[in-house]
Amino acid sequence: MNVLGHTKVLGVFGDPIAHSLSPVMHNAAIRWLNIDYIYVPFHVLPKNLPEAIKGISAMGLAGVNVTIPHKEQVIEYLDEISERSAQIRSVNTIVNVDGRLRGDTTDGPGFIRSATAEWGKLDGCKALILGAGGSAKAVAFALAEIGCEIIVANRTRRRAVELVEGLNQVFEAGKFGAAGLSEQELIDEMPEVDLVVNTTSVGMHPDVDSIPVPPELLHPRLLVYDLVYSPVRTRLVAEAEKCGARAMNGLSMLVYQGAISFEMWTGFQAPISVMEEAIHKTLGDTRGQ
Repeated sequence: MNVLGHTKVLGVFGDPIAHSLSPVMHNAAIRWLNIDYIYVPFHVLPKNLPEAIKGISAMGLAGVNVTIPHKEQVIEYLDEISERSAQIRSVNTIVNVDGRLRGDTTDGPGFIRSATAEWGKLDGCKALILGAGGSAKAVAFALAEIGCEIIVANRTRRRAVELVEGLNQVFEAGKFGAAGLSEQELIDEMPEVDLVVNTTSVGMHPDVDSIPVPPELLHPRLLVYDLVYSPVRTRLVAEAEKCGARAMNGLSMLVYQGAISFEMWTGFQAPISVMEEAIHKTLGDTRGQ
């Protein structure tokens, strides 16, 4: 990869940033397509975010991803945001169009594209979303767009209620409900759902023996999507597969949301398999197993 004066620069802003896999998959895609871009990580502290955003235009960066903890704060420094970002108050992708910065979020679409690539259409399913943070909001709004019924279950029930209220303001009210994460509430909900999405950090390294739902509540007709991908085979994924359910981890969503960003910046179709292979190779993993 030769970096010259006309090479277009992409990147990711975050704090911390050393762990990010985005440079791995984006630079793999750039090499495969043989286009004159480079993707680099930028460690941006929250106090420096306004200056960093100004720097996108000042230095002529083609675009950047935005990750934790900047996805909400960044909105006030952009020229415009998409309707999707306005709904969930989150931006993970900035595109520089002749110095004008437009924010969008690819998290929800990335979730849908990755899930349908694995399982087929999810339209109209009943989903249980575990957690009520930023990722849960992105997943919930994306599922609501395709007509799904949704139960949001969160340790602090008030946050689940707030997310449901946001859904009711945009979509057909009555299709969304809130719950806590007590075992009894999960017992009441789990038999009726088709899809379980874990957006919490439960089961993430180093707490690899934890699981966000009691394993005995899992059943064979479930689709289980664990957004955690460290370890690549979480206990939730392992227990789901053990009972005959189909399950996947969050690496696929990472790739697909990145692919959508890549297409926004470059206009080229992202090579999904190349990006997936680069990430699995970096993690020393083959197809996440």
